[in-house]
Amino acid sequence: MKFIVSSAALLKQLTSISGVITTNPVVPILENFLFEIEENKLTITASDLQTSMITELEIESKESGSIAVPAKILIETLKNLPEQPVNFTVDEETYGVEISSDNGRYKLAGENATDFPKVPAVTNDYSLEMSTDVLGRAVSNTIFATSSDELRPAMTGVYVNLSDSNTTFVATDGHRLIRYRRVDVASENGNAIIIPRKALNLLKSTLPAENANISIEFNVANAFFQFENVKMICRLIDERFPDYENVIPADNTNTLTIDRGELLSSLRRIAIYANKTTHQVRLKITGSELQISAEDLDFSNEANERLSCDHDGEDIEIGFNARFIIEMLSNIESKEVELQLSAPNKAGLIIPKDKDDNEDILMLVMPVMLNNYV
Repeated sequence: MKFIVSSAALLKQLTSISGVITTNPVVPILENFLFEIEENKLTITASDLQTSMITELEIESKESGSIAVPAKILIETLKNLPEQPVNFTVDEETYGVEISSDNGRYKLAGENATDFPKVPAVTNDYSLEMSTDVLGRAVSNTIFATSSDELRPAMTGVYVNLSDSNTTFVATDGHRLIRYRRVDVASENGNAIIIPRKALNLLKSTLPAENANISIEFNVANAFFQFENVKMICRLIDERFPDYENVIPADNTNTLTIDRGELLSSLRRIAIYANKTTHQVRLKITGSELQISAEDLDFSNEANERLSCDHDGEDIEIGFNARFIIEMLSNIESKEVELQLSAPNKAGLIIPKDKDDNEDILMLVMPVMLNNYV
């Protein structure tokens, strides 16, 4: 079996789906790309059993066939070749692969394509379409708050709740929670799924720079995404997501409006002096002044800054993990943010003041108990 393909075009497609491949997979053949040739089309599949990515490109070939090709050595070879047509010759008896270029010849050992696991088919139970921009924003705004605790699998993914009026994306790790809602994406067949973090990270890194439509289909077990010449199938997390709405405090008597950039810069500086285990910072709001401070008693480090703000409510003092708030503020584009607080032992809310009419973002962070220093 022979085919000719552009080295740069092949490398681009392989790179876009190579993130799926893990080192030391459960099934050794998953260290390979599956190449399937039919007429003048090459279909490439990469998989880790939980997630599969598929891409296609045009080639020159008069034959059909398939072969599993080692991913790492192939990508490294193509990365170091200048742009040129390369010839692939596959020995269908030994599964040997020979690559010929202007520079020379390279031989590598392929594997029998029939040993490559079959990609699950997603019957069209439920489907919807959205733009890649919307999906990209939804993933960026939530994925950083997912949990890495495998003992709570439901929280290691992003919960997507489709209703006839909006679509809500939720992520939580127990210490913080992000709810991102779009009113311009809806589905008549209300449904809810949990998409694994790895699949969403892969999807986010593969989305095109220019806005395009993405088709999403899912059933009880798998979700299928398709845009341009890329397809992704991932196994959904079959667990019950926490009842997040009950965690969001409704009665917040303290409201603070402040410049996001100033608050973020101040927290980054103060966090340097915080305890390296708790990352605790203290927010003390008095009138229209916010005092941010941190102390590390083990090393006698301390720092404090004052910022002006608009404050409506009583004076309050509350502690937070600086890393959580810094990450949340870093993922907001709004010039100003609103902090909604009720009590030192209750969750605080961060809400962007400037946002798209079609989106609603709510970020919740749990407080930490304050040390008794002044």
